[in-house]
Amino acid sequence: MAPKISVIVPCYNQGIYLDECLQSVMDQTFTNWECLIVNDGSTDETEKIAEKWTKKDSRFQYIHKENGGISSARNTGLEKASGEYIQFLDSDDTIHREKFEKSFSADKDYPLIISQFTIYTNGIHYPGYNRIEKDFLTFEHIVFGWNLKFTIPIHCALISRKLLEGFFFDTALSINEDWLMWIYITKNNPEVLLVDEPMAHYRKEDNKQSLSSDPYKVLRQRTKVLPILKKLYGDDLHDRLAYHMIEVHTTQLSQLKHEFNKATGGKVVSSYLALKRYYYRLFQKKN
Repeated sequence: MAPKISVIVPCYNQGIYLDECLQSVMDQTFTNWECLIVNDGSTDETEKIAEKWTKKDSRFQYIHKENGGISSARNTGLEKASGEYIQFLDSDDTIHREKFEKSFSADKDYPLIISQFTIYTNGIHYPGYNRIEKDFLTFEHIVFGWNLKFTIPIHCALISRKLLEGFFFDTALSINEDWLMWIYITKNNPEVLLVDEPMAHYRKEDNKQSLSSDPYKVLRQRTKVLPILKKLYGDDLHDRLAYHMIEVHTTQLSQLKHEFNKATGGKVVSSYLALKRYYYRLFQKKN
């Protein structure tokens, strides 16, 4: 029997996109799924739209909770999910109608199934897409290459519950919570199936600046993950990543400091110095 997929859709005031998102689940050619719509305290039409879908198909389930952020909403979905596989799907994104079917078309079951993706703005797809390479999908590459060489939208993945056992998103993080998930599920380098077609569609708004376009923001967000990695995996991984960040980002920021300083009126220079102080405090006992 085909495995059951639990689709977890966290929603916060994005009702304008929710119909399109849920329609992409409804259109799946693979039928053994449930869809958990988790309303994270929205004040727009999210509840009304979600309840409409639960009446349309019993596979849709509506969950309302107080606002706690996307990590909290995803955790609620994980607690309620009953499927053998998890599909995270943000309410402003969509998936191709054959994503589930093509994910299970191989001769055996894989614990982690990743598809390629497209990026689109205002309904218009960009020409081409950010290609995922099989080499990216290892623990070392996820830890040391994330937000530097690549990122993978969370809805590219179908993840077995076994890989997610014991995992919950860190609600203290407003960004990079998905990076911690990728680190967790690849820690033992599970066998991965790469579906080499764009089966996930990622919405990028015109007014959103990409995190990866600002090296300083990338680094500041990554430093917030360091103490969590230390707690989860011990000193070795923490220190390796921290030293790697020093080497990569210090060089990168030094090269771009002048350009960014002109554009931001000194913000980058002052932030750069603050970052150097952070590293001094971090390693003063080691050096």
